[in-house]
Amino acid sequence: MARKKRKKKRRLKIKNILIFLFVILIFFGIVSFIIMMPVKNIYITGNEILTDEIIMEESHLDSYPSFLLTPSSKIISSLHKNKYIDKVKIRKKLGNIVEIVVYEYRAIALLDNGNKVIISNGDIIDNEYNIVDIAVLNNDIPNEVRGEFAKKFNKVNRNILRQISQIEYSPVKVDDERFLLYMDDGNIVYVTLTKISKLNKYNKIKGKLGGKTGIIYLDFGDYVELKDNKAIIKNIEEKKE
Repeated sequence: MARKKRKKKRRLKIKNILIFLFVILIFFGIVSFIIMMPVKNIYITGNEILTDEIIMEESHLDSYPSFLLTPSSKIISSLHKNKYIDKVKIRKKLGNIVEIVVYEYRAIALLDNGNKVIISNGDIIDNEYNIVDIAVLNNDIPNEVRGEFAKKFNKVNRNILRQISQIEYSPVKVDDERFLLYMDDGNIVYVTLTKISKLNKYNKIKGKLGGKTGIIYLDFGDYVELKDNKAIIKNIEEKKE
């Protein structure tokens, strides 16, 4: 009679299985640890109106979330909800570092008793950050002029803009983009938006007044009328300029 071959039962090597599972567990643990590593350092630049704390809060980085699970697009999308922010650039660096470069709209003038502010894109928004170091707009500007007003005044040097205490929309028949500016030093300036670049020479112009105050016309004639003797100083700007 032929002998029947016995099938050998394979015994599972428990030890090898445990080692395999242990390796898998360690692998997933390391991966999870790396994924969940938080943002360690946040550097913010370019902001003047908004504080670092506001930017961190509105970008949801104040809780130092996962570096990898917080994409740059999410941070940018969150910050763009703020009406004072024009653009945002995000740089992520080794060491779980996030760099935020903020480009704010510039505050041009206050209105509505300081409760509203005109920003450099022409929008009127709430003055929720208590801006006080800019001129007050005394009257309304038509919508069709306001955008150009904000755009042109945005080109005025910061130190000059801060010397303006009040702005008044003062159109005439031949120019509906004419403005009257009350300066902190007592001078009055008439300027039209097409010649707004001349305002950047204001300090040089007033230096020629010899300490006196007057009305500076930068709209049509480029001259100064002194307040004390009504004398006229012609050609306040050199022809070379």
